[in-house]
Amino acid sequence: MDCHTPVEDAARDPVCGMTVQRDGARHTARHGGRTFYFCCARCRERFIATPEDFLNGRPAPAPAPEGSLYTCPMDPEIVQPVPGDCPICGMALEPMVPAADAGPSPELGDLRRRLRLAAPLAGAVFALEMGSHAGIPFDAWLGPRLFVALQFLLATPVLWIARAFFLRGLASVRNRSPNMWTLIALGTGAAWLFSLAGLLAPGIFPVAVLGPGGQPPAYFEAAAVILVLVLVGQLMETAARERTGDAIRALMGLAPKTARRLEQGGEADVPLDAVRPGDLLRVRPGESVPVDGLVSEGSATVDESMLTGEPLPVEKTPGDPLTGGTLSKSGSLVMRAERVGPETTLARIVALVAQAQRSRAPIQALADRVAGVFVPAVVAVAVLAAIGWSVAGPAPALAYALSAAVSVLIIACPCALGLATPMSIMVAAGRGARAGVLVRDAEALERLAGADLLVVDKTGTLTEGRPTVTDVIPLAGLDRTRLLALAAALERSAQHPLADAVVDAAEAAGAPYLGVSDVDSLAGRGVHGRVAGHDVALGNAAMMRALGVALGAHEAEAGALEGEGKTVVFVAVDGVLAGVIAVADRVRESAPAAMRELEAMGLRVVMASGDSPRAAALVAGALGIGEVHAALVPEEKAALVERFRGQGLTVAMAGDGVNDAPALASADVGIAIGTGADIALESAGITLVKGDLRDIVRARRLARATLGNVRQNLFLAFVYNALAIPVAAGVLFPPFGILLSPMIAAAVMSLSSVSVIGNALRLRAARV
Repeated sequence: MDCHTPVEDAARDPVCGMTVQRDGARHTARHGGRTFYFCCARCRERFIATPEDFLNGRPAPAPAPEGSLYTCPMDPEIVQPVPGDCPICGMALEPMVPAADAGPSPELGDLRRRLRLAAPLAGAVFALEMGSHAGIPFDAWLGPRLFVALQFLLATPVLWIARAFFLRGLASVRNRSPNMWTLIALGTGAAWLFSLAGLLAPGIFPVAVLGPGGQPPAYFEAAAVILVLVLVGQLMETAARERTGDAIRALMGLAPKTARRLEQGGEADVPLDAVRPGDLLRVRPGESVPVDGLVSEGSATVDESMLTGEPLPVEKTPGDPLTGGTLSKSGSLVMRAERVGPETTLARIVALVAQAQRSRAPIQALADRVAGVFVPAVVAVAVLAAIGWSVAGPAPALAYALSAAVSVLIIACPCALGLATPMSIMVAAGRGARAGVLVRDAEALERLAGADLLVVDKTGTLTEGRPTVTDVIPLAGLDRTRLLALAAALERSAQHPLADAVVDAAEAAGAPYLGVSDVDSLAGRGVHGRVAGHDVALGNAAMMRALGVALGAHEAEAGALEGEGKTVVFVAVDGVLAGVIAVADRVRESAPAAMRELEAMGLRVVMASGDSPRAAALVAGALGIGEVHAALVPEEKAALVERFRGQGLTVAMAGDGVNDAPALASADVGIAIGTGADIALESAGITLVKGDLRDIVRARRLARATLGNVRQNLFLAFVYNALAIPVAAGVLFPPFGILLSPMIAAAVMSLSSVSVIGNALRLRAARV
């Protein structure tokens, strides 16, 4: 959506029709009492930055780069121009589009610094407490009171280091959005306050809860260790979120930083953002096309695999379209710029990937949804327990009330809940890596387990992604090796689009290396030159006819090969047809078996390709794929995925190229072929390291096992709380005289964590 000039009535934006938002009171006063309305937060922020432009009748300011705005992955309606925490869920905001030259994440650096400070302190207080239980009598050496005081001195700085967690918990209460931070703040805060009360006023506690020396139990180590574990989890989460921006930065890196513009009196390199529509730009061999436009002069072969996924470069001559980010392989040309800046195809692909990535909620949303009910329930139980003990409990009633309330809060501390998903994912990721399946995030596994449909790219996914020689037909008394030697001699010099395939075939056949001279390329036709004393030409039928070479019946033979989706070149020696060579992108060896197994698992398979309908249909027919969508540009692939999702299907997308990145990001789960482009790997949740399509089957089995394990862990995380919270509140005290002390509450909390970890480790033996 474009951003538009602010309006002075509370209706709708005159351009986009969106309901407008009123400006804040402080800005109303700043503008002499005039009140303005905006169609979105972005419009408002840009207007606030340069209000004089509007007030003085000047044009609206140019749009700021989208990367300067920050949003919440879980609550995308939160948009602001500066980083910070989400006011709803407390999650750290992330840029809507990462900057191409972004440096190290300041948030990641801050978390690492805090962890380096907090971990030694938490380790020391933990060693003190656990040592006294393991036969090292620290409490006897120091005395009970000094022992607890030392724990206080070590643990309290950890709470200060992790104060952001308490601020997030406070914000969740203030915004009436209980979440994981509410639980963390309540649990660790209650443990610390209870311990502090025991240190400062041990006399207020009932005798039943006092330990040696009349000192009540302390839980400083529990508060410190839990906060350090949360810091570790936040560090891992932030690092993972940082990697999601690598996909967009990789895309941005396809475009050059400068363009060579033709000006009066010569040429000059100018920044890319200085290029305007109509400018004439020179593109030399080995350079990336800077913007979208048309060829004005010259010719070149251009690698457009970022758009089509096809490995063969395309011949470009005057009048042909060029796309920014594609690579000129050979030849020099002059182009006329047409679309620049955010209007280029590459910029639109960047926007598609960014939008799709932002639309995904992290798997932790499940835990937060549960916490939305669990947190108020726990707090309510703690309050009711305190009130009940205060009113009807034995003397000292207040001490019993405090003990019961703190026991409830400690036992509800979300350590096991926080471990439930990450532990399963950590173990599953290791298990998948051993099987050649790299898992990027928990959501990818969850989505893949329930996928209904698999959209699969052709080139580089179902096929090997590079042309290889499939047929060599020698004529005129030549043998296969001699024909390949003559053809390879020309290809090494001319860098024809099929050069690598022919040269590789010659080397594999042990063909001798022949010298070449007088090489000349004919754009769109082929190449000819002198090889070992003979005039040798290699090219298409049009080139052969131009050179007067008779093709005879072999032209029909070549047509049959082309009907199989192969590219055919003729080789002539001294004006006589000497052979036919066919090149094609072969189907992966693992593809047929993988397609059969996927369909047996209930996945509907659909092909989406940028290649021609005929080529796509040939591959689909060989693999038994019934539904084919061909000749698709990147936006159309992403739209196809969205259309399937709009039908209520859970869609997985498998691809390997830059052209697949928007579709990979738009799908419920993206699966990247590990031998493909980096951008595809960054846009996908799962990567097949070996490029073996049977690994998709293994990934789906792993996903199902992991999802079941996560559900088991969540059950284990809550079952102990569900059973122990009523006991902690004191329901067993009237009939049996049983009161669950905070120490037992902490033990139960630890037991739930141990159960979750043990269950997650079972995934190491999962069959995939």
